Amino acid sequence: MLPGIPSSRGHSPSPARARLVLCAMSMLQFFIAVDVTVVNIALPSIGADFDVDGHTLTWIVVGYTVTGGGLLMLGGRLGDLLGRRRVLLLGTGLFGAASLLAGLAPTFALLVLARLLQGAGEAIALPAAMATIVLMFPEGPRRSRALSVWAAVASCGLVVGFVLSGVITAHLGWRWIFLVPVPFILIVLLAAVFLVEGERPAAKDVLRLDLPGALLLTACPLLFTLGVVKAGEPGAPTWVIMGTLAGAVATGAGFVRVEARSRNPLLPLRFFANRTRVAANVATMLLSGALSTSFLLFTFYLQDRLGTGPLGAGLTMLPLALSLIVFSMLVPRLLGHWGARACVLAGIGSTAAAMAAIAAIAALRADGVAMIPAMLLIAAGMGFGLVGLQYLAVGGVTEDDAGTAAGIQRAADQLGGATGVALCVGIGFAPSMHSLDPFLVATLLATMGLVTGAVVIWRMPAPVLAADLREQAG
Repeated sequence: MLPGIPSSRGHSPSPARARLVLCAMSMLQFFIAVDVTVVNIALPSIGADFDVDGHTLTWIVVGYTVTGGGLLMLGGRLGDLLGRRRVLLLGTGLFGAASLLAGLAPTFALLVLARLLQGAGEAIALPAAMATIVLMFPEGPRRSRALSVWAAVASCGLVVGFVLSGVITAHLGWRWIFLVPVPFILIVLLAAVFLVEGERPAAKDVLRLDLPGALLLTACPLLFTLGVVKAGEPGAPTWVIMGTLAGAVATGAGFVRVEARSRNPLLPLRFFANRTRVAANVATMLLSGALSTSFLLFTFYLQDRLGTGPLGAGLTMLPLALSLIVFSMLVPRLLGHWGARACVLAGIGSTAAAMAAIAAIAALRADGVAMIPAMLLIAAGMGFGLVGLQYLAVGGVTEDDAGTAAGIQRAADQLGGATGVALCVGIGFAPSMHSLDPFLVATLLATMGLVTGAVVIWRMPAPVLAADLREQAG
């Protein structure tokens, strides 16, 4: 039985214990989020040490993001079937071991392998961690506050990764960007052992997992990303582009077919019966795509157009991290007053305004300080939008499907970000598009996604909460 869920003896965890678990899970979330962006500024140093070019270096980023996003729903299902503490320990341990391997890797191939293993560890650990928080805190103000902390920590981790990468690479060397998190991961493992209660597997056929579905879900966005990138390269063979994109469509269709026939699908068809959760996850993909694009646009503008050094670019993004802390304090209160739908729409609107500001600043070639208002708007988009969407995506969950719902939401977030970057940045900054302003193209594509997300949320039915389900059942 998880802490936060009354046991058969009627006991519940103390608030102090719940807060300790939240702190431990947030620490894990922070370092996993940091690992998404911490390698970006360190890539030139890694390439120089291993004598590899920039095109090959992209596998360090893509390998982690796509593997993590593609396997997230498998991780969520593992938590439901095998028990959340058991899966949490497995994923966290794998992530820590892979981080150590990445920091000590003697070859580039081994470093790429370590990044793939880090993505797999993230996919296994994060849904179990989020499900633990969801089931520990009841729906209402307490859960909204807990999810606000969770989302703010993730967002800050993404931004702080840029700063840490510059500082650590400049003073300690790139290997330490992977080694620094290791002792903190050990703390999370200890907290999971002593603070999170174990549980029995929920089913006898726990080994009949949907591995084909997980592989197809990972291959689909990877092939799509490669196809979009190839399409933007002058002289790329048409058959390669079409073949890669056709492969993405085929693996996507294969995933749907496998899910319809699997005994333990990653994405159960009954999930689509809850239109609120479906709308929340679709909007999550679209919003995350725009937010992830904005990070790269900030970096490209500061370093490529203005010539700011890596450390200076990272420090310039500090207002974004600091403002996220402010919004993380505001969102829980406003979520209760406004409702999740209004918060999500406010977040999407703020992000759209930020994208317009980025395009205008790039066209005017203003200095880096001019980007701060856009950074504040992005912070509002993350704070209001992602917290509200997380709340909607896990509304009405039970112990049987909390891990699956959390895994789907996390997969939508991560795969949406990766796909959004592939489309917006891959097309906007493609050599074949040199006659157009890349910042304008990227922001227009991101804004189109945001408008679609706003329509989806506006037309979404009212959320169904666990309390409503219990009342209907009674």
